[in-house]
Formats: sequence, structure tokens, C-alpha cells
Amino acid sequence: MSGPGGSGGPIGAGALAGGARSKVAPSVDFDHSCSDSVEYLTLNFGPFETVHRWRRLPPCDEFVGARRSKHTVVAYKDAIYVFGGDNGKTMLNDLLRFDVKDCSWCRAFTTGTPPAPRYHHSAVVYGSSMFVFGGYTGDIYSNSNLKNKNDLFEYKFATGQWTEWKIEGRLPVARSAHGATVYSDKLWIFAGYDGNARLNDMWTIGLQDRELTCWEEVAQSGEIPPSCCNFPVAVCRDKMFVFSGQSGAKITNNLFQFEFKDKTWTRIPTEHLLRGSPPPPQRRYGHTMVAFDRHLYVFGGAADNTLPNELHCYDVDFQTWEVVQPSSDSEVGGAEVLERASTSEEAPTLTSEERGSFKKSRDVFGLDFGTTLPKQPSQPASELPSGRLFHAAAVISDAMYIFGGTVDNNIRSGEMYRFQFSCYPKCTLHEDYGRLWESRQFCDVEFVLGEKEECVQGHVAIVTARSRWLRRKIMQARERLAQKLEEEAAPAPREVPSGTRLPLLRVAIREAEARPFEVLMLFLYTDKIKYPRKGHVEDVLLIMDVYKLALSFQLCRLEQLCRQYIEASVDLQNVLVVCENAAKLQLGQLKEHCLNFVVKESHFNQVIMMKEFERLSSPLIVEIVRRKQQPPPRTSSDQPMDIGTSLIQDMKAYLEGAGAEFCDITLLLDGHPRPAHKAILAARSSYFEAMFRSFMPEDGQVNISIGEMVPSRQAFESMLRYIYYGEVNMPPEDSLYLFAAPYYYGFYNNRLQAYCKQNLEMNVTVQNVLQILEAADKTQALDMKRHCLHIIVHQFTKVSKLPTLRSLSQQLLLDIIDSLASHISDKQCAELGADI
Repeated sequence: MSGPGGSGGPIGAGALAGGARSKVAPSVDFDHSCSDSVEYLTLNFGPFETVHRWRRLPPCDEFVGARRSKHTVVAYKDAIYVFGGDNGKTMLNDLLRFDVKDCSWCRAFTTGTPPAPRYHHSAVVYGSSMFVFGGYTGDIYSNSNLKNKNDLFEYKFATGQWTEWKIEGRLPVARSAHGATVYSDKLWIFAGYDGNARLNDMWTIGLQDRELTCWEEVAQSGEIPPSCCNFPVAVCRDKMFVFSGQSGAKITNNLFQFEFKDKTWTRIPTEHLLRGSPPPPQRRYGHTMVAFDRHLYVFGGAADNTLPNELHCYDVDFQTWEVVQPSSDSEVGGAEVLERASTSEEAPTLTSEERGSFKKSRDVFGLDFGTTLPKQPSQPASELPSGRLFHAAAVISDAMYIFGGTVDNNIRSGEMYRFQFSCYPKCTLHEDYGRLWESRQFCDVEFVLGEKEECVQGHVAIVTARSRWLRRKIMQARERLAQKLEEEAAPAPREVPSGTRLPLLRVAIREAEARPFEVLMLFLYTDKIKYPRKGHVEDVLLIMDVYKLALSFQLCRLEQLCRQYIEASVDLQNVLVVCENAAKLQLGQLKEHCLNFVVKESHFNQVIMMKEFERLSSPLIVEIVRRKQQPPPRTSSDQPMDIGTSLIQDMKAYLEGAGAEFCDITLLLDGHPRPAHKAILAARSSYFEAMFRSFMPEDGQVNISIGEMVPSRQAFESMLRYIYYGEVNMPPEDSLYLFAAPYYYGFYNNRLQAYCKQNLEMNVTVQNVLQILEAADKTQALDMKRHCLHIIVHQFTKVSKLPTLRSLSQQLLLDIIDSLASHISDKQCAELGADI
């Protein structure tokens, strides 16, 4: 198969292998396992579960086990195991088993002596065993013999044997409501409640050999979480995360991460989150948190006397929170819609935000339709779980299971819910543009900065898409250059010889120095700035210079980011320096923040005793004294805050026309020209990066194909939307054209391909089946073509009324007639004739 072509015609597979594929960095998460010998696409159209869908599963029968809270659940193979807890009257130590395939409950087989009845214990799985540690035991009904435990029990799933581990040497203090996880063959225990005080110590014990192991206290360092209890822990990306929980009378919503290697804690700041973007979850306790892929999912708990039931998701890579919107069929009764593709009359129009209704991908590359599935029996009505606390959660495959908990009116629950995750590859848009900035490849503009005339290079396409102020500067520089050439009577050649590099466009900006300008440029490419190092005043002062530039360049989003970063970084050690610098730079809002910080009762005496206070300018000292004596009245503005536009919004507008005058490459699709931007294509596609670095076409034109197939113009526009701003919403027929595009164009992961697959699986309907049939015929997706013909045959009375039927090619009409003849009996033909 051939790859995308240059101006001289399609480039063969060998050239592509030596070009685009060889340029993909070893760290790139892209699967090139697709073979050049593949003759047609194959899709797996089997049973599916709608992503982001909640399903209520059969509750635990009272004859099997009591409703409960403060219990634990663990996942082992295809089953959920529930241990302990309390039913509101007594503590429990029974072990229940829920089979996720059969959706059935039973009591797990056990032998030996189980742990004493308890709650607020911990349970983890290591190898083929479950380990239960600590918890609170006794008779809660008569309020007697109540105590915390520090015992460790093992339950072997294969034999049902309970065994207590008798450990010699020093032991952790007995505790309950602690956190526990397994990492590197060890059990890790953190914090909890010992009956008198909340803890924040950490202990670990090896689980490989109980004869040779012992408990060890971990020497923690860094920003250690405060003493706390009733919090969850989860391991993701080889780090342990702790979120919220009870810390004395104070409940926090801090997220902390623990590095197992160097035993160091870090508080993950949320100050960098833009106002208007999703905030962290409310402070809470008694909630659950599980890890899946690169995400942490937080559900339930008690938050300020409420029991919320939103599902919060934290992206570990991007350090952002969001509330997961459940799929529409999570909220209404309904059955599985496995026949949607073959019988549905209407398919909803899906936006990218509604991608929860797409099918969860089973295998991005293996697509095999086979035969159409028979109609499946109806499932119980779907619904969201109500808010609850002291429930428990575990993950099996690509779904989370939540069991039990305390719901309204202190009622114990016996409900089991299932939540279907999505595991689409992450969007690499920001990373790709960030990589372009760091590499400085294909730069076509040079900014000359400040009095020192330091130079910083960049890309016209990115800069003009993100900043109107810099766009005007670039256009003015262009006009001056054109005027200069005209005055010198030295006309530029109409055609630039092959291999000739155009000189960089020089743009003078006297208002900016190099260091803050580079931070601003990083923001333009990635929507982010680096968080100042704690205690480093020079970092805060640098961000203040960036803030000044953001105000001058009218970058609302960067302005807001900088202000939030600086306000969050102000402390007793740096407040006077920051205040003085804010006054010097005429940054009124930051100066107000510093003055209000200084005059706080808990700060004022310490600040005025500092030597730095003596060195302040007289006007600033006078202002501090007056502010202390007479604080200004608080004013509240009802005006909505302008949070500016994001990278995605700006690149969308750029593709839709705002960047037309800055195009520097022409893409030819079946002879039709489509102007584009070289830097953007190179940033997002290793194929284009290799081309523009090695063999830039002489006439600046690139022929577009996907293998030997030229996509439709509509499908190619869908691919450009993905390249420019990561959009994956497209008609199903476009998905069929673009399924193989990530392989040929070398995108940095399989995100587009995964969405194409799910789009096809969920959205083949009577209304679009003829368009998809045409696309399948053109792309030689033979199994999809057979599937479309199957739908047409079984829904022919409806398909025959579609106007697009008359525009099909003669060969496709013959294929439809042949399928009708093969599948319809004489009696059905007669009935069909009567209908027509």
C-alpha cells in the first residue's frame, strides 16, 4: 500500500517506512502492528457496554448476606469479594462473592479461623490471596469490648483457607479507617485512627514469604498529608494517591501523591486550575477512589452534610479534575441496544462531549463483523447510584463495581452498581504543540526582545492563532518587509527554488524580555505555565513579569493563570518582595492581594518585624499602615469573568478561516487544493514532520491519500479537525475512511482510530447505511460492506424510500439486488412487491 503522496505522485510504502515511521520517537505510544499486507478492514461488532454508563446489578439477597457499610471489597479474576462491615446493629466477618459474569451472589467457601467481626479495616489482593489488616472490633450493639486491631490475615482464593500471620518484632499501632495498597510485593499501610488520635505514619511489610518478613516503618519526607482517617488510596503511574478525608475537625479536599522510590510526598496544587474550569471535588470523607488507566475516579462520601453522587475524575498526566457525565441510558430504564446497528431507525447526533454513548473499544486493530447478533434479552432498568458513604469499590477489567454503604437516614445498602470506564487514548494535542516549541523545528518568525535585542524563535501559525496582539505585530512586520523590498526595487522571485530556506521574519517587541516572553510562548503552545517552585522568590517574580506581558498582550487566560499562581505562592517570606514588585509594575490586583495578606491578624506582627519591611519604600509603608487602620470596604462584582479562549478554541477558529492568510502549504485531495499550515501538520503527524524536514515538495503541494485510497473531501476535513484541534466527532462514513489514517500519517497514539471504530460500531443506521456502503466499497472494507448489505436486505422497505438509493453506482445496486435474491424467499418477495 502507498502512503500519503508528495507533489510528484504517491510515495510508496518503502519510502513511508523510511520517512514517517522511522521518525516516530521510541517513547511514542503508537502501534504500528498493522501489516501492509492487510487487504481490508475488519471490525468487531460484538456485545458492548456503553461507556460512562451506570448499571444497577442484582442486590445482595438478605439470605446470602446482610446490607452493610464500612466493609471492604476486592476484585479477583471475575468476582468481587465483600468482607466484614456492619449492618447497623452488629459487626460482620462473613465473606460474600459476586460473580460479575453471571451477576449472582453467594457466600464464599472458607475454612480455618476468619478475622474477628470488624469494620473500617483494609483489604488488598496480592497474587492469589486477599490480605485483611486492622479495623475496629467489638460489640457495637452493647458498646462493649470495642478496640482497634493491628492483626494481618490471609485468605487464599483457591482453597478458601483463612490464616493469621504472626509477625515478630515491632508492629504498627492498632488502627482503623486507614489506607492500604500493594506495591512492589509489599503491603503499605498509611494513617488511620488509633482510638485516641488520627495518624499519618506509614508502615510496610513484604508479602512473598511470611516466615521471613517483618513490619517496617517508612521514613516519609516532603509534604506529608496531615493526620487523617476515612480516606481512600489508589496507585496510578507507580505512585500512591490520597484524597481528602477527616483530619481532626477539619476535612480537606487536598490530593497528595507518594513516590514509592524516594518515599516522598507531594501535594498536588489546584491553584493552577482556571476559574471556570472544573474544580476539585468538595472536601469529603467516607468516599472511594479507584485507579483506571491514567485516571483516578472519586465517588460518594459525606461532603458538608450532603451525600453527593457525582463521579469525579482526575487525569494524572494533565493534573486536571472533571465531573464525568453519565451516559443518557444511565438515568432511564431501558435494555441493551445490541441491535442498534441493524434495526434502529434513528441515530442520535453525537457531539464530542457526548462521547460517553460510544461503545467501549475492545481491540483497536481487530475488527471482525461476522454475523449479526440475535436480539438480546432486556436487562434491568439502568439508574445512577444515590449518594452514600462508607461504601467500597473495586475494578475488574474496564469497569468499576460499587457495593453497599450508608445512604439517607443512616440506612445500610445492599446494592451493587457497575460503571463502564472509557479507555480512549489521551489527546496529545497540547503535548504535540509543546514538542514543536521545544524542538524549534520549522520556525518562521524571530522575535527581537527588549533593549538587549535577545532573539526567540517561533511559528507564525501558532502565535497568530493564539494572540491578536502578536498577530498585528507580525502583519506589520510583513508589510514593512514588503515595502522595503519594493523600495529597493528588488522583486522577490515568484517561485522559491527547491531546498531554499526563507529567511525568518523578524518582529521587534521592545516591551518584553526574553525569559518572561519564553514562558508566554510556552503558554501559547500548551495552555500551561510551570508552577513556581515553593519558596523560590525569583520564580514568583518571573511569573509577575509574565503577568505584565499577559496584560499588555491582552491574553485573558494567561493573565488569570499568572494571577492565581502568584496569589497561591505568596507567603510570609516573600509577600513584601512581591508587593513591592507589584507596585513597581503597576499590577493593582496583585498589590491588593499582598496588602490584604499583610494586614491579616495572624500575619501583621510578623511582617512588620522583618528587616525587609524597613527597606520598603515610604509610600508602601504608609499604605500598609493605613490599610491596617481602615480596611477598604469589600466590593463584589456581578460581571462574569472573561477566562479567555483555550488552545482548542483558537485552533478551531484558525482552521475555520482565521488562519487563511498565513497558510504556507497546499494539500491536494484528488486535485482539489486545501491550504494548510506546515508547522501544525508537522507538530501533529510524524509523516509530515519527516517530509518537511527531508524532502519538502518543490511547489509546496502534497497529494493526500490513505494507502491507495483517496478519502472523501468530507472525511479529509474531519481529519484536519483532528490534526488542528483534536476533534473526533464525525459522521460514521468518515470514520470508515479514516480508520487507517493514524497508521499512515503517524499520529502519536491510536486515539483517532479508537474513536473511528466506536463511531462505526454504534452509529450504522437505516438513515446512513447507503453512505457507509459507498465508503466501505471504496475502502475495500469487505466485512463492513457485507454488514451494510445485511441491514439493507432486512430493512429494505425503509431503505428503498431513501433518495440516496438512486445515486448509487450501478455495481452497488447490482450488489443490493444480489443480496436480496440470496436472502429473501419467494413469499417474502411477494410481500415486498405488495408493500412497494
